[in-house]
Amino acid sequence: MEKASNLDSKMYVLDTNVLLHEPLAYLSFQEHDVVIPMTVLEELDHIKDRKHDVSRDARVAIRGLDEVLKDASPEQMLQGVALPSNKKAKSESRGRLIIVNDHLFADSISGLPGNENDHRIINCAVHLQKQHSDSKVVLVTKDINMRLKAKGAGLKFVEDYRTDQLIDDIALLTSGYKKIDGDFWQQVGECETEQQGRDTYHYVAKSTISDVFCNEYILDESDHFAARVTSYDDKQITLKDISVERLMSHTAWGVKPKNVYQGMALDALLDPSIELVILTGPAGCGKTLLALASALEMIIEKGIYDKVIVTRNTPEIAESIGFLPGTEEEKMAPWLAAITDTLEVLHKGDENPISSRNYIMEKANVQFKSVNFMRGRSIQNAVVILDESQNLTASQLKTIITRCGEGTKLICSGNLAQIDSNYLTPVTSGLTYIVERFKDFQGSATVNLNGVVRSRLASFAEENL
Repeated sequence: MEKASNLDSKMYVLDTNVLLHEPLAYLSFQEHDVVIPMTVLEELDHIKDRKHDVSRDARVAIRGLDEVLKDASPEQMLQGVALPSNKKAKSESRGRLIIVNDHLFADSISGLPGNENDHRIINCAVHLQKQHSDSKVVLVTKDINMRLKAKGAGLKFVEDYRTDQLIDDIALLTSGYKKIDGDFWQQVGECETEQQGRDTYHYVAKSTISDVFCNEYILDESDHFAARVTSYDDKQITLKDISVERLMSHTAWGVKPKNVYQGMALDALLDPSIELVILTGPAGCGKTLLALASALEMIIEKGIYDKVIVTRNTPEIAESIGFLPGTEEEKMAPWLAAITDTLEVLHKGDENPISSRNYIMEKANVQFKSVNFMRGRSIQNAVVILDESQNLTASQLKTIITRCGEGTKLICSGNLAQIDSNYLTPVTSGLTYIVERFKDFQGSATVNLNGVVRSRLASFAEENL
């Protein structure tokens, strides 16, 4: 390989888990060189035939690498092949994709098992660091332990893959609402107000509220004022006056909000003009209950939609329970017990709650589907509830969102403190990704349901355990 010409150049050595997390990650390094060790290709080869979601990502990564290298000779692959331009990259200059046969490198790290793949990849990065002393060699891996081992082995630069990470800290994630100090109207002064049917709209100066986005809720300390941002420009913000009293008066399938956060969630859930509602918050804050109650209200009572499709991925957080007989819906039933539990709660006052639950499931056409079978579908006139969405990657969520056709409402709920996936953290979760990506989309709303309402016991556990 040719040596880099100056200290500004960087050479990124990618670990396997980076390509499993983002199969086309090698396109995200702009003008810098990307190195794929042979050990990484071997790991992708072993993973691609497994019966897991990660196998699909391995196959996509392999096909992508083949597309870049298909016309290259062995010598060109070792020297580096120019990477195709990435639409997201601002820079027009392109780096090279280099395949390195790390098995030929002498083992320069003592104290680590020689047959470990992680050890070989670290050894490859250390070797390149010595060979390219005038260039910055960076090992990119999502494995925290591997980052620690690499630093201990003498590698100067080790990083996590952060290209698809939109925020640095989960505390920076938008909650979907803003609380204004004091009385809102005392700060606004005079503004233009317009009545449109039953709705009142206020036009306030842009300087009144900083960093607003569409469908963000505005509250103040008076416990009376509440509004939703419907649009804004450089000069003014259009607010739809809702009031806390009106928020708290929302009802869906007999469910009334217990706090103002649930009131904002119901306001967004029951509005057909909002096609994507994202509910975040701790366990016991009412995400699933509100989503299902709103779906039943809009399907059975209002007739806006035709059916409910409930889906989630199925991480095996415990030991495998083995083969589950029956149809797709029967196989998904154990994973979606939270939904059937919620339906029973909604009908606990009936003479026979289980019969009521089964009747409602049939009348509302409630369907349980697996995320794995959502590809290729086009879902029309339905409410899609995506439960436990914190365990999905951004690409998996994109697959589901792009399935939604005309007249479909998608409700994503999740708790970023309960991630079961080995490959995700709160800041890299697909739920965090879509909250940030869709926060300024006119057809979406995000509400963080702050506060546990399940029980006194659940509330204490959430705060103290």
